[in-house]
Amino acid sequence: MSGRCLIPRVVESIRHIPAASWDACANPEKSCYSSYDESFNPFLSHAFLKALELSGSVGGQSGWTPRYLTIEDQSGTLLACAPSYLKSNSFGEYVFDFMWAQAYADYGGAYYPKLQVAVPFTPVTGQRLLVLSQTDSEVINFLIENLKVLNGVSKSSSIHITFCSPKDVAHLKDREFIIRAGEQFHFENIDFINFDGFLAQLTARKRKLIKRERREACLQGVHVEHITGKEIKDIHLEAIYKFYIATNIKKRGRPYLTKEFFRIIFSEMADRLLLVMAKRGNDYLAGALNFLGDKAIYGRYWGSIEDIPFIHFEVCYYQVIEFAINNGYRRVEAGAQGEHKIARGYQPIKTYSAHIFQDVALSLAVKDYVEREKQLLESIIKDQKAALPFRI
Repeated sequence: MSGRCLIPRVVESIRHIPAASWDACANPEKSCYSSYDESFNPFLSHAFLKALELSGSVGGQSGWTPRYLTIEDQSGTLLACAPSYLKSNSFGEYVFDFMWAQAYADYGGAYYPKLQVAVPFTPVTGQRLLVLSQTDSEVINFLIENLKVLNGVSKSSSIHITFCSPKDVAHLKDREFIIRAGEQFHFENIDFINFDGFLAQLTARKRKLIKRERREACLQGVHVEHITGKEIKDIHLEAIYKFYIATNIKKRGRPYLTKEFFRIIFSEMADRLLLVMAKRGNDYLAGALNFLGDKAIYGRYWGSIEDIPFIHFEVCYYQVIEFAINNGYRRVEAGAQGEHKIARGYQPIKTYSAHIFQDVALSLAVKDYVEREKQLLESIIKDQKAALPFRI
């Protein structure tokens, strides 16, 4: 031990944490967090998390109660933090543990509340143990130990750290967390010159498929535009929110985000947004909202109010791939799930979460489940990689 005085605090609103201090830990200027070398993750930023709070998307009756854990030194300098929440349900997480909760309830236990370290409603990979100095193992371990303390004080059943980075996994595995693997599908820009250069790497059949889908999506007077930064206006906010609600209605889902959330990020984070909008005349028919990192584009919310063949693929995948190639982004993350992305050049990528439980019996059961799930996932990913459309 270094003998430093490290001070843990639990903060109930990110508004009580200075933005510059949080962002210095969440998105340090010289980052070695990610295997993809991402230097700015917009979802970890103070602005994004604050927008969730101010808009009422978290807090209140949402099931997400902010309990941000911070570590300071004696001078008050923020050395580490974690986006942590007390959860009264398992909605909006994308790493599903409903079966664990039901099994524990059947066993007679109370699964909720639980402590969730995550970005609410956002299945985007990234660091979850946010530290000012990424090589400061003492502070990282102190942060992890105080997550356990917070778990106990809150009388929650467990800690769940979702979509965490491989760097996080290395620390958490050594601290008795169960590591669970999942998968997403990401497009990787391997220095393609342009979209045609990307297509040239595909098999002839897949290349023809994509060309046909792109052509048919833009029939009947439909054209697609990209909107960023100061070009974003109120009309785009209205359209995107309408599309977001339409998607939830079609999927019989729950719209977690309020219209105020979209208003705030359109105002505060416009330089980190890319809107891909399909239009006929003066009317927007479909669109997707993407967030821009420094190295990656993150597709988040999409919807349409007219049934147009292949418009989902055009707006959410092909247009964003083309934008990424033309603007030097290294990858595109298009959200959770979706094996149909494989045929369109997205590769299966492992994701990770970490879990620890107060109850020994539940811990043993989950550990066994995760191990069997891991073996199945390995087989699935192997088959998916064999199905990739690239020419050998």
